[in-house]
Amino acid sequence: MSGGLVALLDDVAALARIAAASVDDVAAGAAKAGVKAAGVVIDDAAVTPQYVSGADPSRELPMIKKIFWGSLRNKLLIILPALLLVSAFVPWAIPFILMLGGTYLCYEGAEKVWHKLRGHHTAEEDAPAVERGPEAEAKVIKGAITTDFILSCEIMVISMNEVAQDSLLSRAIILVVVALVITVAVYGAVALIVKMDDIGMHLAAKDSPGSQRIGELLVKGMPAVLAAITFVGTIAMLWVGGHIMLQGAHDLGWHAPYDLVHVLEHPFAGIAVVGGFLAWLVNTLCSAVLGLAWGLAVMAVVGPLLKVLPFGKKNSGHEEDGVHATGADHQSTKHNVDPSP
Repeated sequence: MSGGLVALLDDVAALARIAAASVDDVAAGAAKAGVKAAGVVIDDAAVTPQYVSGADPSRELPMIKKIFWGSLRNKLLIILPALLLVSAFVPWAIPFILMLGGTYLCYEGAEKVWHKLRGHHTAEEDAPAVERGPEAEAKVIKGAITTDFILSCEIMVISMNEVAQDSLLSRAIILVVVALVITVAVYGAVALIVKMDDIGMHLAAKDSPGSQRIGELLVKGMPAVLAAITFVGTIAMLWVGGHIMLQGAHDLGWHAPYDLVHVLEHPFAGIAVVGGFLAWLVNTLCSAVLGLAWGLAVMAVVGPLLKVLPFGKKNSGHEEDGVHATGADHQSTKHNVDPSP
């Protein structure tokens, strides 16, 4: 009897060790997948605040909550099952799906750079992102969830590619973890961004001169924060998109671009202490330049089509240029504070 009990305890201990190892594997896989998708995550965080800019302050967090749940449904109920089916039955299609997504990222990033350089700015972009009217909130939320769906597809496909060699169950668990963590992180950050001016006004109303100064800085600094997030998001899109195209071309047999980047980064790799970082920086810059070049090429083809097709975009990109104006206007009108420092 005691021998049977000891054997049972040994089995339980073995199962516990296996479970612990599985948790470690899932955590490592989720971290690896999440890092690769970081560029799209940053862009997602940069895009979303425009959808609540100009909204009644009391409706900002409820709107973000609805967009959050819509994003989570997109990832878990639509994108995840579709990707698992693809990986199980047509895994050869994943690199092509990934390169298609990389092309989209390059296109969006290049479009933003092009419009910025041209000074592209319209009266429509100056208007608040939230339209006035009884159905305005539902319309804005629907638009935000639609945009999030595209970015969520990119996040999940990039993540899937990083764990493609794992078992189907491991892939499913890792992608669920990635979806939960990234969605919470993105919309937690968005909620903090859009309510930062309220926090600033709360601090500015205190008696302490220090609190007042911090509060004023928070309110006046939000337009600059939105602009910085947009800039970083654009660079990240070009970098991630360019790297996807670089790696995809190499995997499909065209080695020249990939080899050239390695030749360029090789002299820096041997430098003591900072060599690894410098080599990574060269690789990143090359990927971003490639992403910009590919995105501009796609723009030259797709741009004219979008102007004539019935489903084309009236305003190209995610309209982050409009975020700057609307974000600044929202901060100043919401609390009657001049956004200029």
